Amino acid sequence: MADAPVDTVTSVPVAVVGAGPAGLMLAHRLGRAGVETIVLDTRTRHEIETTQRAGILEADVARDLVETGVSDRILREGHEHEGTEIRFGGRAHRIHFKALVGESVWLYPQTDVFVDLADARDRDGGTVHFGIRDTDVLDVTTDAPRVRYTAADGSRHEIRARYVVGADGSRSMCRNLIPEERRVRYGKEYPFAWFGIMAEAPRSAPELVYAHSDHGFALISQRTETVQRMYFQCDPDESVDAWPDDRIWETLQARVAGEDGFRLAEGPVREKAVLRFRSFVQEPMRWGSMVLAGDAAHTVPPTGARGLNLALHDVKVLAGVLLRALGGEGEAALDAYQPQALQRIWRAQNFSHWLTELLHTPPGASPFDRRRRLGELDNVVGTRAGRTYLAEQYTGWPVSARR
Repeated sequence: MADAPVDTVTSVPVAVVGAGPAGLMLAHRLGRAGVETIVLDTRTRHEIETTQRAGILEADVARDLVETGVSDRILREGHEHEGTEIRFGGRAHRIHFKALVGESVWLYPQTDVFVDLADARDRDGGTVHFGIRDTDVLDVTTDAPRVRYTAADGSRHEIRARYVVGADGSRSMCRNLIPEERRVRYGKEYPFAWFGIMAEAPRSAPELVYAHSDHGFALISQRTETVQRMYFQCDPDESVDAWPDDRIWETLQARVAGEDGFRLAEGPVREKAVLRFRSFVQEPMRWGSMVLAGDAAHTVPPTGARGLNLALHDVKVLAGVLLRALGGEGEAALDAYQPQALQRIWRAQNFSHWLTELLHTPPGASPFDRRRRLGELDNVVGTRAGRTYLAEQYTGWPVSARR
């Protein structure tokens, strides 16, 4: 398909492969600076906005959505969380982010972030093509890369760009364009997964609850006043068909139970899925005139709520770098992207791995492993230094906390 005739040829400074939040936010930032982009995605808009994903935003990310003119809906429909609760040993321990580091996080689903960004691109006249196929990214080692694709109506098109951004998610095609002998992939597979549910029920708590117990890990999250998102640790090969509602609620209740009598508000389970996860980073994040951003370059376990935040930080850095490159600095400007992005990526990898290992019990854990983990949890919640460390990491090292 790469050499087949095309129906149209369009030239833009930047072509973006991937119309998730990272790709759309990059296009939005560049558009505000007067740089035209074309964004492509094999998924339809409906597919993206109905796929349930993470729901916690760092304070800086929440501010960026408002201050860059994407939308202020997060201020009206989102929920500010000034802390979180860690439960273990049958007791609750609150980590007060606001008191410890002066910042909060926001409960605002990734689907809403996507809708806000897609609406902003429509509002601002940005070009986004959903539901395309047969994508070919060509000539990335030259200063005239091309992207070819087939539109939903069957017509074939070519984009000629100065730079191509691969923001095409955890199954990225773009990252595979970097030759195998020139790339390094770091990763870790975890021996457990999350069983996730969406339930029609009232809120059980005002903020997220992370629970570690002899029965296993659970995370109690929220979506709306009447719809809640919850997870519990399970085997990666677990079948959803083996879990009727009664068994799900019995498992969740056992994992959050404590001497304070805390119980979850129950209701019909409308969605359920087993979510595998891993840690992954690919270097380099740039190859010629192509750069990677978001899940195309890295993924983290969901425990620390870093995935979406990290992707949006990538494109914040990348937008500035691309503007400098297009403004006359050329290739030299692109050299600044990877070091700046990787510093935060590896910080986030460390935190996500640490929190995952802290709260989960791996298969075959010895009695020593289990008791040592309780000692570490006690160190975290029982000392100001421990609580502050968790708060700084979870809120994403916000600018105000670093001043």
